Amino acid sequence: MLYRLLKILIGVGMHLYYREIRVKNRSFLQHDGPVIIIANHPNTLMDAWLIALACKKPIHYLAKGTFFNTKLKRRILGSLGMIPINRQIDGNTSGVSNTSSFEACYKVLEAGKILVIFPEGNSIMERQLRELKSGTARIALEVLKRNEGNIDLKVVPLGLYYSQAHRFRSSVFVNFGEGISVHHHLDHYLVNPTQAARELTKEFRTILEGVLVLSASKEQESLVDDLYEILYGDEEHVDVERKAKLMLELHSVLEKIQLDEPQKMESVQQLVNSFKWQTEQIEIRSEFIEKGLRSRRFVYELMLSIVFFIVGLPMFLFGFIHSIIPFKTTDLLMPKLVKNLEYYAPIAILLGLVLYPVNYFLLLNAASKLFDLNFFMKVVYFVLMPLTGMYAFHFTRFLSAISFRFKFLFLLSNKKDVLRSLKDKKESLARILKAG
Repeated sequence: MLYRLLKILIGVGMHLYYREIRVKNRSFLQHDGPVIIIANHPNTLMDAWLIALACKKPIHYLAKGTFFNTKLKRRILGSLGMIPINRQIDGNTSGVSNTSSFEACYKVLEAGKILVIFPEGNSIMERQLRELKSGTARIALEVLKRNEGNIDLKVVPLGLYYSQAHRFRSSVFVNFGEGISVHHHLDHYLVNPTQAARELTKEFRTILEGVLVLSASKEQESLVDDLYEILYGDEEHVDVERKAKLMLELHSVLEKIQLDEPQKMESVQQLVNSFKWQTEQIEIRSEFIEKGLRSRRFVYELMLSIVFFIVGLPMFLFGFIHSIIPFKTTDLLMPKLVKNLEYYAPIAILLGLVLYPVNYFLLLNAASKLFDLNFFMKVVYFVLMPLTGMYAFHFTRFLSAISFRFKFLFLLSNKKDVLRSLKDKKESLARILKAG
């Protein structure tokens, strides 16, 4: 009961926080027997919540033992399907036994349920697949051994890709891969458990790599981010699955260039650095560069923006006034509550699920007393507050876009040479990558 209730509440919070949550190949979870989902782990609690949202059946998943350091926490988290595990880097948590935890995992699988494991063992916001721990393989093979191979276990890989994991109204791509059986490792496991687990872990890595957008290094990840921004502009105009595909293509091209013509990498990096420096100096976004050749259409878009501004201003003011307190409160609390970027989104969602409803109920109560609202007016007023609050957020981004449009008009009139230089650099980067 608690699991279902929290799934609904947190699901609402996630859909409000992220503009798009796209799930692909959910059908790979359709299996009559037990399933182990193995996934990358870039965004702490959010990763587990997303998997729960994507799975129709309740899930159980391993979580670090430090979360279970009191009896009350163990009882609550256990009721939510969480199974504690002591990691070497954390030491042993009082009341948490790995032997008991592994036994709980076996029972979950023997009951034909879904077990989620993050085999990297820790969460870091990066597009690199870290070393996989062999514990997942040991659990899979041990449950086969306990049941003499008479259990139809599948291991399903899952890739989580966030366009900007901590950013409000960004996007998430949840990409399931085709599940595999692990029975072909059972005979080896009966003879040499350690070696069999290592070999199966390598297989897990291969299937995980097939559903992820991976970077070879932090430097490559940063370069791909810059290239995407230069070549494709604002991510809001591209659905998250398409963006993941474009990012993957950029990674592949860079790896090919690095392998075949490493000297070209220096040219790419220099062009990117020069482009970024120029756009920062004139404070213009990459997406506006191409519009220099379509200035009439741009002026038309600008005029439409001004009309939209005039029409939408009253709704913006209503939403702004009714949402500014929880927004500013969250803004002030987050730096104090969150030290690691990986926890930003989940903590922001939990705060929002408390602060915004409380704020709206207090305002509703005040308005009811001041204006003697009837039931219908109360309902309309209460519904309008969150809707116009979200509208106010998007309106502020719209105002930012208008300022860029005015700035672009100025540049179009006074610094055509700078815009031409930026366009040339953009075209040069596109040619290099296409040739690569």
